[in-house]
Amino acid sequence: MNPLQQAIIERTLACLRLAEQKLGRQFPDPAIRFTQRGKSAGSARLQSWEIRYNPVLMAENPQAFLEEVVPHELAHLLTFACYGRVKPHGTEWQRMMTDIFHVPARTTHSFDVTSVSGQTFCYRCQCREHQLTLRRHNKVMRQQAIYHCTQCHQPLRPDS
Repeated sequence: MNPLQQAIIERTLACLRLAEQKLGRQFPDPAIRFTQRGKSAGSARLQSWEIRYNPVLMAENPQAFLEEVVPHELAHLLTFACYGRVKPHGTEWQRMMTDIFHVPARTTHSFDVTSVSGQTFCYRCQCREHQLTLRRHNKVMRQQAIYHCTQCHQPLRPDS
């Protein structure tokens, strides 16, 4: 485990202790993994009480992870523990972010995701060019999906 991963674990547990103090109840320590992939900074697995952090984005944005991503993901677990299934970024989660962690309740990050963006494929409609992910491209190739342009509403076709 590298020093940044250790710092993320310590920050996660410190935020958990703070929440316990402010909410007046105890919570189990979540499983913390550094296995999140793709463009997501992290994810909270409610049923398994687990938080996954994206190691690539974490290495590129260490301070933002410590200050924003850690409380964001932990707030999902705590909201689930306190309120059950609610909207992922609903009022309960927003209150957890602002009242408990004193962090703005932003639902998405603004990190540069160039380093974690996968291969894309060029598609066209009547009005412009589109880039589809490998997953969407494969669905088109297997005839499992047809994607349409949000502007002209025409189906997207592979650009040969």
